[in-house]
Amino acid sequence: MKHAQYDVVVVGGGHAGCEAAHAAARMGGRVALVTLDPAKIGVMSCNPAIGGLGKGHIVREIDAMGGIMAKAADASGIQFRLLNRRKGPAVQGPRAQSDRALYKVAIQKSLREQPNVGILAGEVVDFVQTGDRVKAVTLADGTVLPCMAVVLTTGTFLGGVIHIGHDRHDGGRMGESAVTRLAHRLRDLGLRTGRLKTGTPPRLDGRTIDWDRLDTQPGDEDPAFFSFATRRVAVRQVACGITHTNARTHDIIRENLAKSAMYGGAIDGVGPRYCPSIEDKIVRFAEKEAHQVFLEPEGLKDHTVYPNGISTSLPREVQADYVRSMVGLERAEIVQPGYAIEYDYSDPRGLTSALQVPEVQGLYLAGQINGTTGYEEAAAQGLTAGMNALKSTRDEGPVVLSRVDAYIGVMIDDLTTKGVSEPYRMFTSRAEYRLSLRADNADQRLTPLAQAAGLIPGDQWAAFSAKLDRLTSVESRLAQMSITPKAARAAGIEVKEDGQKRTGMELLAFPDVSFEDLEGLNPSLADVDTETRVQLNRQALYQSYIERQKRDVDALNRDANWTFPPAFDFASVTGLSSELRAKLSAVRPESIAQAGRIEGMTPAATMLLLARLKHDERRAS
Repeated sequence: MKHAQYDVVVVGGGHAGCEAAHAAARMGGRVALVTLDPAKIGVMSCNPAIGGLGKGHIVREIDAMGGIMAKAADASGIQFRLLNRRKGPAVQGPRAQSDRALYKVAIQKSLREQPNVGILAGEVVDFVQTGDRVKAVTLADGTVLPCMAVVLTTGTFLGGVIHIGHDRHDGGRMGESAVTRLAHRLRDLGLRTGRLKTGTPPRLDGRTIDWDRLDTQPGDEDPAFFSFATRRVAVRQVACGITHTNARTHDIIRENLAKSAMYGGAIDGVGPRYCPSIEDKIVRFAEKEAHQVFLEPEGLKDHTVYPNGISTSLPREVQADYVRSMVGLERAEIVQPGYAIEYDYSDPRGLTSALQVPEVQGLYLAGQINGTTGYEEAAAQGLTAGMNALKSTRDEGPVVLSRVDAYIGVMIDDLTTKGVSEPYRMFTSRAEYRLSLRADNADQRLTPLAQAAGLIPGDQWAAFSAKLDRLTSVESRLAQMSITPKAARAAGIEVKEDGQKRTGMELLAFPDVSFEDLEGLNPSLADVDTETRVQLNRQALYQSYIERQKRDVDALNRDANWTFPPAFDFASVTGLSSELRAKLSAVRPESIAQAGRIEGMTPAATMLLLARLKHDERRAS
């Protein structure tokens, strides 16, 4: 059976797939989202939380570009916390515990209300090509969906195998089938593939936990939301419980390591270093006497509790023993065992910065298929791939975010340049320009760019424009102030008696000067709203650092933005080692900047490439 023509077909209804479909449809494309079970669209497969350090920045950026994750997280948030609150705004990360059911409802509502998105139940097993271009996808039942571009967001389903102790079975998620035929198709295509793994802890029945014996962790009294449009909490807030592993817990795990799928040799895939299993923790940190375990409620009407910190692939009975060895969990009942899942991924070094497979025009990959872990990383890739997939159908150039623009740009550049040796997770430390890539200014950095690409709804653009007008107006008033040290000191602001006049923005950059301090010097500032005050305070605090950073970026970009022609022959560049020629030929960087980040590249090697590009340009002219 053949369907009508689609612009973009998105395969998979996880976080990457939802953002990809929504983005392409926001831009006016006709989109089909194909998933095994439409009722599972927007499911939080692992922990019931969104955001964190680095990850929270990405969610703000998704919102700034019109995406749906931030609003869904705010609508379902049952506890909000700003991590690193005592540190500077550049490294603070919003995080929220979500009600799983409410989050799924919010995502499905966003897709349902977005024009031009059709949701189809089925398994994509093949895609049809004419020459090197995608023309359709084929479902397991023989249905053909004609299209001009395809975005694959297969998550852990691609060749997925679930491990609990020595038991193993095919599956993309507990209780759901794996995708195997498409896995074989991608291997036949010649994509470099490998195996990665991730895991989950056992889920507990909260009614069997002795909460009175546990420490608690409440949310923040002044919650930091993800969406720039959110003004208040939507649902009742709850606290998390805290317990710890102990010597008995560790003994049980050590005694049963041979029964673990990972330590028993049943799993070849590499797991995430920054989210280790409890077996990993006991072996790698043998000197530690206890590990913290956060007991996170999965919903307001759900008794299930997610014990964050004890993911495992041990047998069910061992899981029950070590859970009940912890304070407050002596009577705890497991409602779903923890498990490890191993799955296929495609080496992201084989993708362009738009997340396209170069050998197949119109084919894009996003999410865990590219070697990442985490809802946030997947959603950001989905937005990028969906946007660029639609642009390719219109013969428009891709929108590529750089490391200077966004954490999304940092992640995609890391993936496509360096590849992965373990599941990739975003941290603020990965961003060289994190002082300017703050969570609070994501809209100022990205919303105009997204508006130009057709991603921003009218109401969001109007709200952003009004905010920008307020910021610009007040910043102008501050910049026009000319305050002598004597006047500043009279207003209670401690400055040197150096005779130098300062603007309001310069005074705000002083660490102990607040916006309120300036009102005595300029009474017209009394009517400025709280949001504008906070934003300008932050901008002033970082201004001198950002200007210095911008000079560094400009210097870098003068040469780093040189791009390689698609057919550039890296192997023919004289002076490079054979190892570097092989790496460059395999990675095929798109620019001098990307080439410079390949492992083993030296400044001298970078200069050789730049000299070759300039030589080729002179010859062509």
